[in-house]
Amino acid sequence: MDTLETRELKYFLAVAEELHFGRAAERLGMAQPPLSRAIQQLERRLGVRLLERNRRGVCLTGAGEVLLDEGRAALDAITAAARRTRRAGGTDRPGGSRNRLVLAVKAAASHELLQKLLDAYAAEPDAAEIEVLPSGTCEQEEMLRDGRADVALMHTPYNSLTGFDSEQLLTEGQIAILPAGHPLAAHKTLSLADISDIPDLPLARWPRHGTYPPGPGPEIHDQTQLAQLIALGRTMAVFPDSARAWLWAEHTAVPLTDAPPIVTHIAWPPHRRSLTLAALIRTATQL
Repeated sequence: MDTLETRELKYFLAVAEELHFGRAAERLGMAQPPLSRAIQQLERRLGVRLLERNRRGVCLTGAGEVLLDEGRAALDAITAAARRTRRAGGTDRPGGSRNRLVLAVKAAASHELLQKLLDAYAAEPDAAEIEVLPSGTCEQEEMLRDGRADVALMHTPYNSLTGFDSEQLLTEGQIAILPAGHPLAAHKTLSLADISDIPDLPLARWPRHGTYPPGPGPEIHDQTQLAQLIALGRTMAVFPDSARAWLWAEHTAVPLTDAPPIVTHIAWPPHRRSLTLAALIRTATQL
């Protein structure tokens, strides 16, 4: 059979991500024996082995790796359809508007552009309500895929535009955001090498797809935490030039001469056929 049930995909993804039947069963809130039977039944129906089981644990076969990738995308699409349908009907929150778009943005990035976009769109006849949804680094991609957002401001090279339609809006340089009292803050410009290995001022680490990159810098959860740690002289960060809009008096921004330019795009799922979304995109490209 070529069809898969949502329940089967959820079961398989839990095992594939945990690589342990016991932890997967606990995550799903079920006993381990029926989970094992469900995976075996799925393998029989598909006619392929998805998992290799041995005394050391569980690992994915080549076919299992394919289903892991495809299954995630399929569940995201189902979740997105449900979320956007409820949002279109105004039932996703108390008093929700039926004419509403959710715009995902990276916190602190493209502030001036975002304000111009919101003001210009609000002046349009029959403008929809725009809910701005701040996100961490690279979270906009996931928000578009799973339906938490209808449209996003995304930034290459940090964000991937693969699988989305997009329009380019802004190109800008990058800055190092430093404690105002640090010796490097007195420089007119810096290079990436200048800031790459400073023992007393490690680069802040943002999560990417749920995990933090290795390094000595603090793990950052939100913009306020980052701003305070920079002000205290505990870390530094690299941002697009437009991030100057949220700097504190205790911060200094220094241009980076060799950092790649940041290009801001407005992006959306390619299958969307919304007149409201089309109007917002048109407004963005006319700024």
